[in-house]
Amino acid sequence: MTRFFPALFVVLWSTGFIGSKLGLPYAEPATFLVLRFLFVLAILIPLCLVFQARWPSPRGAAHMVVAGIFLQAGYLGGVFASMAKGMPAGVSALITGLQPVVTAVLGAWLLQERSTPRQWAGLALGLAGVLLVVGDRIVVDRLGAEAIALSVLALASISLGTVWQKRFGAAVDLRTGATIQFMAAAVVLAPFALFFETREVRWTGEFAFALAWLVLVLSTGAIFLLLYLIRQGAATRVASLFYLVPPTTALMAWPLFGETYSLTAALGMGLAMLAVWLVTKA
Repeated sequence: MTRFFPALFVVLWSTGFIGSKLGLPYAEPATFLVLRFLFVLAILIPLCLVFQARWPSPRGAAHMVVAGIFLQAGYLGGVFASMAKGMPAGVSALITGLQPVVTAVLGAWLLQERSTPRQWAGLALGLAGVLLVVGDRIVVDRLGAEAIALSVLALASISLGTVWQKRFGAAVDLRTGATIQFMAAAVVLAPFALFFETREVRWTGEFAFALAWLVLVLSTGAIFLLLYLIRQGAATRVASLFYLVPPTTALMAWPLFGETYSLTAALGMGLAMLAVWLVTKA
C-alpha cells in the first residue's frame, strides 16, 4: 500500500488549496487557521493519550515547535493570506511548487544529501515549467505584489520546514510531534487574528464543509502522510512530489472557481510533471 502513498498525498495536498479558497469568503485567514488548528488539536491530543504516544524530550519538542512554525504557521498562513488578497488557488499551488528547487539547495547545504546531475536537470526543468505557468497567470490575473510576496513566504516556510523536519524530527513520534507543531502554529497565528482581524466567522454550510475537510483530511491525513514520507525518503525526493500539486490543483479549480489556463501554462505544467519523473527516477 505504501507505493500508493505519494499519489494519495498529491491528491490530498491539492485539495487543501481548494478547501482554503472555498472557506476564505466566510472567515479571515488567521481566524480560519486558528479555528482549524484548535479542531485538529481536539482530535490529536486524545489520540496521543489513548495510544500512549511517546512525547519527545524538551530538545525534541523545541525542534517540533520550530518545524510547526515553518510547516504550519508560515506555510499555511502565507497561502491563506495570499488567497485572501486575490491569489487564485492554482497560482498559489504553482508558486509553492517551486519548493523542490529550494529544498534541494537547503538539503545539500544542511543535510549533506547528494543530488545527481539527473536530479538537478529535473529540478531546473520543473523550475522553468512552474515559472512559465506563474508568469502567464500574473499577466492574466494582474496579481498584486502583496499576494505574490505572501505566497513566496509560504514557499520559503515549507522548504525550511521540510529540511528541519528531516534533520531533527526522525526520532519523534509522528502523533506527538504533529500535536506540538499545531500548538506552536496556533500560538504564532493567534495574535494576528486578535489584533489584525475582526474574528468574525459566517458559519455557512460551505464554510463548515471546508473547515471539516481541512481538519480531517488535510491536517490529520495529508500532514501525517507528509511527515511519514519525509521520514522514509530524502528531503529532495519528497519535495519533488510538489511538482504534481499545481496541475492537480488547476484541474480541480477549473470547474469549481472557473480558473482557466492557456496553452503556454499547460505546457509549463507538462514540464513540471516531467521534472517529477526525472527527480524521483534518479
